[in-house]
Amino acid sequence: MRIIDFKESKCMHCYKCVRYCDVKAVMIKDGRAEVIEDKCVLCGHCLHVCPQSAKTMASDLDTVKYYIRQGHRVVASLAPAYMGFLQEGTIGQIHEAFRKLGFFDVRETAEGAAAVTGEYAKLLEDGKMKNIITTCCPSVNDLIEIYYPRLVPYMAPVVSPMVAHGRMLKKEYGEDVKVVFVGPCIAKKKESTDPRNFDSIDAVLNFNDIRKWMESERISIEDCGDVPFERLEPQVNQLYPVTGGIIHSVLSTKEQKDGYRKLHIHGTKNCIEFCDSLMAGEISGSFIEMNMCTGACINGSAPLDRTVSRFRVKIDMEEKVSREPADRVKLQKMSEGVGLGKQYSDHSTNDLMPTEEQIREILAKTGKRTPEEELNCGACGYSTCREKAVAVFQKKAEINMCIPYMHDRAESLANLVMDTSPNLVMIVDGDMKILEYSAVGEKYFGKSRAEAIQMYLFEFIDTEDFQWVYATHQSIRGKKVSYPEYNLSALINIVYVEKKDVVLATIIDITEQESQARKYYEKKLNTVELAHEVIRKQMTVAQEIAGLLGETAAETKITLLDLCDSLLEEGEKEQGTGSGKRRRGTASAEPGSEAEGRR
Repeated sequence: MRIIDFKESKCMHCYKCVRYCDVKAVMIKDGRAEVIEDKCVLCGHCLHVCPQSAKTMASDLDTVKYYIRQGHRVVASLAPAYMGFLQEGTIGQIHEAFRKLGFFDVRETAEGAAAVTGEYAKLLEDGKMKNIITTCCPSVNDLIEIYYPRLVPYMAPVVSPMVAHGRMLKKEYGEDVKVVFVGPCIAKKKESTDPRNFDSIDAVLNFNDIRKWMESERISIEDCGDVPFERLEPQVNQLYPVTGGIIHSVLSTKEQKDGYRKLHIHGTKNCIEFCDSLMAGEISGSFIEMNMCTGACINGSAPLDRTVSRFRVKIDMEEKVSREPADRVKLQKMSEGVGLGKQYSDHSTNDLMPTEEQIREILAKTGKRTPEEELNCGACGYSTCREKAVAVFQKKAEINMCIPYMHDRAESLANLVMDTSPNLVMIVDGDMKILEYSAVGEKYFGKSRAEAIQMYLFEFIDTEDFQWVYATHQSIRGKKVSYPEYNLSALINIVYVEKKDVVLATIIDITEQESQARKYYEKKLNTVELAHEVIRKQMTVAQEIAGLLGETAAETKITLLDLCDSLLEEGEKEQGTGSGKRRRGTASAEPGSEAEGRR
C-alpha cells in the first residue's frame, strides 16, 4: 500500500527530502525522489519539507464516504489530539458535527488508550523486562523493527490505543461495523493494514480530511449543538498525545511503585540516538515513552492546517484533562475478551555493502580521489561523501547528486565554451548591460571579458535587435548583419531566456565568407562581360562576312546575268540564219531514216 506518493512533474532535484529523512528511506531515480517502502517509518518529514508540494498523502476519505452511502454503520475513533486541532467549539459540538457527516457514532480513541495503560501497568508490576519501550507510536515501532531489531525484546507486547479501540468497538457493535480512526498521524494508515492487527480499523482519516469534508457539506462546528459523549470517560488517558502523557496515565493507574525509571523521548533524531544508547547497553531498568514526532502526537506527522502552536495545545490539554484514571469497572467491561497483545519481530533488510575499492571508484567519479577532496557538505542529502557513495552502490542515489561536483563540471564546461568557441557569445539584461561575454569578443571588439562585463551593449554595436527580442520574447535566427566599424560581417542568433530574464546572442563571423563571395561574384561579372565582348566581336565578324558575301554575290549575279544575255543574243543571231532549216529537217526525219542518214 503506497501511503506517500510523489508528483514527478514537481520533483525538482532539490534532494531536500533526502536531507531530512533520518533513516534515508528516499531514493533518487532518474533525478526524481521515490519512497523505499520497506525502509520508510512514515515520520512524515518529507511531506513537511518538500518545497514544491511534490509529495502527496493517500486519503481514505472517498472510502469512508462510500461506506456511509452504502448504509454501513460507521463509527469514528477520534484521537485525543482533536482537542488541539479542532478548537472551534466544545467537545460536544465536535461530536455533533461528526454525526452530521453521517457517522453512526463517535468515540474517543482514549478509551483504547485506557485499556493499553492497564497493560503497561501489568508489565511494570511484573518487572521481567530489562527495559520497556511503549508501542503506541507506529513510527517508533517501525524504526525498531527495521533498523534496531536487537531491541525488539524491549518493545511492550501491546497493541496501540487505535488498534485496541477498534477491537473494542467491533466487539460492542459487531464485526460488520466500520471503524474509522481520525487523527494527526500518517503512520496509522500503515498500522491499520498490518496483518497482526486483523482488521481492527477499516479506514484512517486526518484532521485536514475532516475539515475539507465539513466545508464541502457546509457544516460549522460552532453552529452544532452540544451533545456530549456518552461512553467511558478516558480521563488522564486523554494525555496520550502530549509528551509524558503515557507515563502520567500509567502512574495514575498504578497503586504501588515499581523499580523502573521513567523517561520520555520524542523527535526522530532523539529516538535514533536513544536506540543507539540502548544498543550500546548504556540503559537498563527503564520504562521509555517514545514518540517519533517532536512534541508527540499533537505535532502529528500528517501535514495539518494548524491554527495554534503545539505548545499552546500542550498547555491547554494539560490544563483541561483530568489526572484521574478511567473507571475500571466500565473499562473492564468494554475490554473484556478483547485481545490487546501483539508480538513484534525483525523486519530489517540486508543491503549489499560495497568494498572499499568500490567506494573509492564511486568517489573518483565525482573527483574525490583522496580523503581531503571529500567535502562532506551534505548537499546531496547524505552526511558524508562515503555514505552517499554507498547509497550510489545500492541504487538509492545517483552520481550527479553531488552538487559541488555538478557545479564545478557545469562551470568548467561553460568556461570551456566561453573560452574556446569561435563564435562570440553575449548575454545582456533588459538594460542592455553585458552580463557575459566570451573570450573571442576581444578579437572583434577590442575589449577583454573583464572590460566588457562592465559595459553596455550599445557601447559596442546597435542594440535594436536585442531590445526587440527582449521586449517581444521572440527570437531572431540567422540574420545577416554588418559592422563596418569593426570590419565584421556576421550572422546573429538572438533568443530570450525566460528563466533568467536575459537575452542571449551568438555572433558568427562570416567576414571571410562574405569576402570570398564578393570575389566570386565579381569573377562571375567579369566572365559575363568577357562573354558579352566575345559575342559582340563574333557578331561584328559575322556582319562583316555577311557584307562581303553580299557584295560578292551581287557581282557574281551581274556577271552571270551579263553572260546569260550574251548567250541569248548570240543564239538569236544563229536562229535567224539557219535555224529554220534545222528545225524542218529535225521535224521530218525519223531516226534511222534515209534522210537522217544523209544528214
